[in-house]
Amino acid sequence: MSEIDDLVAKIVQQIGDNGGTSTGTTPTSTTNEKDLTRNDYPLYSKHPELVQSPSGKHLDQITLDNVMSNKIKSNDLRITPNTLRLQGEVANDAGRDAIQRNFKRAAELTSIPDERLLEMYNALRPYRSSKAELLAISDELKTKYNAPVNAGWFAEAADYYESRKKLKGDN
Repeated sequence: MSEIDDLVAKIVQQIGDNGGTSTGTTPTSTTNEKDLTRNDYPLYSKHPELVQSPSGKHLDQITLDNVMSNKIKSNDLRITPNTLRLQGEVANDAGRDAIQRNFKRAAELTSIPDERLLEMYNALRPYRSSKAELLAISDELKTKYNAPVNAGWFAEAADYYESRKKLKGDN
């Protein structure tokens, strides 16, 4: 529970640094109408209207009072795929292509249940999976979760592990 308390305290501090006041405006769209640049970083202070929880709550609604009154759930403290993509735009403009790719991969992963995601990552450990198992995960990522970037990563890992003798049964 102290991890949640620490996270809430950080969020509250960041909101406080912003002045902690609501503008009362709601964006008409959850997508960004213009490309973001490095000057838009950090999003939470420069464009708080673009940052929402998965349930649609805005940053100014994530307060300690709302947490204590159970109006904020743990899911409200998760990042959304849209926020990750927006952060990727900022990284791209700053010349940080690798970070943009990481944000894109992360955005895809937000739809996967935590338990399944951990199973998938454990499957990537050397000698844990067969090539067929890794390719099945790749297919699952592509078809069930619409995560083509991560699907490609698992397919590539299957080929790489095969060439390096790192598949289940190779040890």
